[in-house]
This record gives sequence, structure tokens and C-alpha cells, in this order.
Amino acid sequence: MRPAPTILHLDMDAFFASVEQASKPSLRGKAVVVGGLGPRGVVATCSYEARVFGVHSAMPMGQARRLAPHAAYLVPRFELYRSISEQVMRLLRELSPLVEPLSLDEAFVDLEAGGTAWDAESARLAGAKLRTDIRNVTGLTGSVGLAASKMLAKIASEEAKPDGLVLIPPGTERAMLEPMTVRTLPGVGPATGDHLRRAGITTVGEIAEAGEDELVRLLGKAHGHALYAMALARDERPVVAERETKSVSVEDTYDVDIHDRVRVGVEVGRLADRCVRRLRASGLSGRTIVLKVRRYDFSTLTRSETLRGPTDDPAVVREAAARLLDSVDTTGGVRLLGVGVSGLADYTQEDLFAQAAEGRAEELAEEPETEPAEEHRPTPTERRWPAGHDVRHAQLGHGWVQGSGLGRVTVRFETPYSQVGRVRTFPVDDPDLSPADPLPLVAGAEGGEAGQPSSLPRPASLPKSWSGGGGPAATSRP
Repeated sequence: MRPAPTILHLDMDAFFASVEQASKPSLRGKAVVVGGLGPRGVVATCSYEARVFGVHSAMPMGQARRLAPHAAYLVPRFELYRSISEQVMRLLRELSPLVEPLSLDEAFVDLEAGGTAWDAESARLAGAKLRTDIRNVTGLTGSVGLAASKMLAKIASEEAKPDGLVLIPPGTERAMLEPMTVRTLPGVGPATGDHLRRAGITTVGEIAEAGEDELVRLLGKAHGHALYAMALARDERPVVAERETKSVSVEDTYDVDIHDRVRVGVEVGRLADRCVRRLRASGLSGRTIVLKVRRYDFSTLTRSETLRGPTDDPAVVREAAARLLDSVDTTGGVRLLGVGVSGLADYTQEDLFAQAAEGRAEELAEEPETEPAEEHRPTPTERRWPAGHDVRHAQLGHGWVQGSGLGRVTVRFETPYSQVGRVRTFPVDDPDLSPADPLPLVAGAEGGEAGQPSSLPRPASLPKSWSGGGGPAATSRP
């Protein structure tokens, strides 16, 4: 490990839910749950106010509703989340050329490589400035961990949550780790944790005391060696700036099993178009088309076809996915479908366009990813109004959907820079109501209205976290 805590880990606080709270004044300080709202939906993320009731990521949405019946339940707005993530990643790249994104809301930064930090004090200053810059640019909060290795920096940022900073001074790592639960270490999930518990090992210090030979006996050679090294705070992994994308894919889980074979084919075509949109947005193409089908009995089948060269042509991907579907028995019903492209490249091979049938459909339409293509909609009688998404009314201005059903849609008219707005209900086909693009979270940014940055209240009564003994740190955690 390096001698100074110059590896930074940033984790945005309850990212999706915080974006929704920042954009909706009526939800600030309230329980917010973001995810799939159907019977088979799961929680993508939730606000700290919702976590008080026991709601957490990956929980079935039905269970979350039982635990927090009065929370706001919203459909994700992934394009907005991606755009805000790009703003945050730009701030990280100002600190160093070595930035390793792990997801939309999480990344490692090598401060030493950027000349931004060389000791504990300069690292602390860089982390504090980053948190301020993120708030100024996005209106959101992030938690920062600083340490001499990636593993410890990630543990530190978890200790800092929410909206805090924790620095682990070199030389104190073992003392900090010893009392922590074994689940603190990367790669120790429920199964490994239970296995260690049955052997009488519940803390990181007890892992170190058990010795490497005992861990190898319990967990196998690779896992045992790795876990022993982590318990001793050893982690030599570098921050890697570029991670190779191995595949691009999309999938949908359906509230009701699809039995109609024609409908299954229509859904596969729609998914293929969405997959290509995502592929093109990344400037990529691919050779291998993959179809995923989860049937009524939860059995999951995958089929793949490798083309002569990479493509980003929607007709080619649709046709390949349709051929793969022909080899799958969907009798009994389908609960999930997915289409993916792997074998990625940053170019296309022109002769692949000959594989598409003559008279193929026009290039992809511009409809949102969550909407089926117009010609594929089974019933054109009602427009869809996803909960939480932005709308504009010809007379009342900008608002967001609180809910819809029974031919009506309820809208709250407010913006990130306004006071709590009023609520109105309209017929779903009201000609004055239309979908709208999200507004910037910070007033004045990217054409936003004049005013002050949105300010999110911090959860009350949260205990202070370990500060590392290396000086004061503004820290708190759930």
C-alpha cells in the first residue's frame, strides 16, 4: 500500500432518490422509493427517510409498500440520472486522469496520479473541495472515503454516509478493521458470512487470528488467501481509468405473463431497438446477439448468434433476435425478456447491412425507452403517465406525475426551484398535458430558472462515524 491516503472513493448518497427529492420540493425530507412499480418490481434505491422503515435496495416492491405505505413510489428516470452522473464524473476527472467509475454514482480516484494530493492534509482538502463542488454543480451530496488502498477507501466512504468525509491515516488500518463485522470486507456475502460464523469467526480481527491456512481450509485457496490479505489491510489494486464494456443489454419483467406468441415477438423487437439505441449512445457495435427468456416457471434460457462482423443496425439486431426466439418454446407464458449485444467494437462492418431485409423499417424512432414503439402498442386508448416523470401543462406549466389510473392522471405543479406546488387531476388524454424534459436541479444551470441551488435536509439523529484519529472530519452515517 502507498504511504499516504491518496486514493479517494466517492459514493453519492441515495443517488436516484436524492435526485427525485432535489427535483420535487414536496418530497424533500420525505420517504421516497424508486424502482419498478409493478407486482414484480424491485427497489432500485430509496431515501434515508424510507430506510428508517426497513426499506432497502433490491427489496421486492410489494414488501417495500407494506413497510412504508405512505412513501412516494416513483418510476426511475435513467436519462436524468446519467446526465447528473456525467457532471459528477467530470468533477472527478478534474482531480486526476485516473478515475475508475463503478456505477452511475460511485467511483475511485487516484489523487496522487493527478498531483492533487500527496499527504493526509492535501487529500482531506481535495475531498472536502470535491464535496462542495458536487453540491454546487448538482445540488446533491456525496460521501467521500480517503485511504491508502481501494478497499479501505470504499470502507471509509461507507462509514462517512450520508454526506460526510472519513480519512483513514496510514498505520491505523488494522486497528480500525479489527472490530468490524466480516461482511465489511469485499466479497463476503451472506453465504460466506454464515460459513465463517459457523466456524466462530464474526469480526475482521478474528479472520486475521484464524490464520491463512484455516481460511484456505474453510473457503478454498483463492478466496481464503484473498480474505486473509484483506483482513490484514493488504490491497495493492491500482485505480484503473478505463473498464472495458463487455456487453450492452436491456430487459423487461412483465407484471402478467405473456402467452401470446405474437406479443412476445413484438416485445423482442422493441427490446432490440432499445438495445441498439443504448449501443449507439456508447459509440459501439457488436457481433454477438443474445436473447434471454425467463418462462412462467422461472426457468431462464439464453440463446446467442454471432454475426460475420460488428453491427449497430437495428434491423440486423431485430432479425437476429427474432431468429433466436424461434428456437425457444414459450408455451405456458413468459415473465421476462431481454436482448443484448456482446463482442463489442467501436466500428461497424458495412457488408452486414446486406443481412437486413429489403424494405426494412425506418431507423429507430425517438420515443422514450420505457415506451413501446407506436406501431407496437397493443391498445392506443390511453397515454401512459409514469409516476414521477415530468410533464408540462399548456396553462399551468411544469409539473410531475403523482399517479395515474382509471382514465385520470394527477400532477403536482412545482419545479426544483419553487415552493411546494399544488395538485391537479386531468383526463389522461387531456390535450393541454404533455411529457416534458427534466429541469436542471441547480437553478441557472443549463437553462434552469433563476434562484438558489436546491437544498436537501439531512436525516436527523444519526450517530457520528469513526473519524480515524487523524483530525476532525465531518462525518455521519445511517
